[in-house]
Amino acid sequence: MKATLRWMGYAVVAMVGFESTLASAQAFPTRPVRILVPSTPGGSVDTLARLVGKHFSETFGHQAVVDNRPGAGGIIAGELAAKASPDGHTLIMGTVAGMATNVSLHRNLPYHPTKDFEPITLVASQQLVLVVNPSVPAESVSDLIRLARGKPGQLTFASAGNGTGGHLSGELFKVLTGLDIVHVPYKGVSPALLDVVSGQVSMTFASIISGTPQVRSGKLRALAVTGARRSSAQPDIPTMIEAGVKGYESSTWYGLLAPRGTPRPIVKRLHAEVVALLQQPAVKERLLADGAEPVGNTPEAFRAFIEAEIVKWGKIIRAAGLTAS
Repeated sequence: MKATLRWMGYAVVAMVGFESTLASAQAFPTRPVRILVPSTPGGSVDTLARLVGKHFSETFGHQAVVDNRPGAGGIIAGELAAKASPDGHTLIMGTVAGMATNVSLHRNLPYHPTKDFEPITLVASQQLVLVVNPSVPAESVSDLIRLARGKPGQLTFASAGNGTGGHLSGELFKVLTGLDIVHVPYKGVSPALLDVVSGQVSMTFASIISGTPQVRSGKLRALAVTGARRSSAQPDIPTMIEAGVKGYESSTWYGLLAPRGTPRPIVKRLHAEVVALLQQPAVKERLLADGAEPVGNTPEAFRAFIEAEIVKWGKIIRAAGLTAS
């Protein structure tokens, strides 16, 4: 009899907890939703975060605010998000740097991508494009390789920071070609691109979203895209493999996450809203035109994807002998 009463008590507590969680999810949001962005304004991750934020503002009845926290390869924004209250009001637009490569680059990373977060969905993936300043005497990747071999340690490549997609794409290029090119890390996409445009840095692996306008204006020259196939946004630009770098394939990605412990109903609602946004024809068309592939997978699939990315980039980081500086 006592055991029965005890189990009935557990059931009541569980039901009360479930109803409380459900009620909080139904009331969500009760204040503005903050989306942390691990980069400066103007880059791909910022663009996507603002697209998602605009949709949240329109559907939630509360303003969604994009909070740019660049620096440390995404660690600053990642730590803030991991320590935020797990109620759905603070989210992060994670990237390959903050949510995959940092695990191998940093011994004392103040968070873990899957242990300290609730993945919501992979929003989009995107190829990068290798661009050079027009003053660099290279019209193709093969030209660039010949130039770099003749000037070891003199050419430079910019990135949005250590461990970012642009950084590792450059390191992969160096590993596969044996080139000596100096990495110059910045605190975001915009300052990195600006210094390549001004000629202070020779080249960068930029996202197609941020790099294409500079190429079209003639401020940068595109040599190759980094994916396994050509980009629908820039079909005339060859892949790195077509350009002669065998085995080269790299891409970056952007996904929404919440702090660990965020109630499942809230995660499901956020997931549903992002998927609905990505299914809008105008949004699909815009992303594809910018060279980004909309995804919108399940939280479980996104978690598995992050785990696979940690393993994949960990191998490249070790092969290149990289450590965080």
